[in-house]
Amino acid sequence: MATVRKPADPAALVRQNALGVALMGIEAVPAFTRSAAPEVAAAAARKLPPVEGCPDAVDYPPSPQSKALEAVRQRYLADAPHNAFGYSFTNLVFGEGDPCAKLMFIGEAPGADEDRTGRPFVGRAGALLNNMIKAMGLRRQDVYIANVLKVRPPNNATPTHEERAASAPYLFDQIAAIRPQVIVTLGLPATQVVLGSDQSMGRLRSIWGEFRHPDTKRHPDVIVPVMPTYHPAYLLRAYTAENRNMVWADLKKAMDKLGLKGAATPAQ
Repeated sequence: MATVRKPADPAALVRQNALGVALMGIEAVPAFTRSAAPEVAAAAARKLPPVEGCPDAVDYPPSPQSKALEAVRQRYLADAPHNAFGYSFTNLVFGEGDPCAKLMFIGEAPGADEDRTGRPFVGRAGALLNNMIKAMGLRRQDVYIANVLKVRPPNNATPTHEERAASAPYLFDQIAAIRPQVIVTLGLPATQVVLGSDQSMGRLRSIWGEFRHPDTKRHPDVIVPVMPTYHPAYLLRAYTAENRNMVWADLKKAMDKLGLKGAATPAQ
């Protein structure tokens, strides 16, 4: 059973992580100064070391990861699991980013902006996620971003258990194709699907979980640490420094696992 831990003191997190929370969209705290801007830009431009067998130059042949992802996408298109639920949508939102990413973000479902563009996390929540990625010292193209559902549910409704179950196998195979070193789940539906849990976000958030591909015959070695945190859309609704500091604490755990320093913090 997961251990429930008391969240870190929000005020202390602000003092310790001034630059990180500022980049996530919180008003600047006293320790954050303009003089740190060049360091922020340099940190955001850093790229994770390339994964062996996964060249990052655009003129290389497609990597095995890219080919595996495309196979999953084609299988999804052929199976069309969303048809069972009578969805009316514009574009498939399969996922995007580095197919060899060490870090993968997973949300619950596309919204109106995502449905229009065919890209995950491009609306207001996407802008906040971009800031979160930047605060970690990465760029959006350094990570992979996907949702459990691949098409927009009616009226942006929270995916039902039946909808999640129909889409989950394709997400699991996306994870197997990418083989990230860390997954950050955004919000309760995604967290419950990836961890196979029915616990609340309060119990799951900020505690390391583990994803194991359920098809152990095909993917016996797909085992990935999972850090659950709040969805950016929730942060936009509950726009408080306390909530954002909690998310930043979660992201720092993922950074520590990956050996990332993030954007440089200015001297106190």
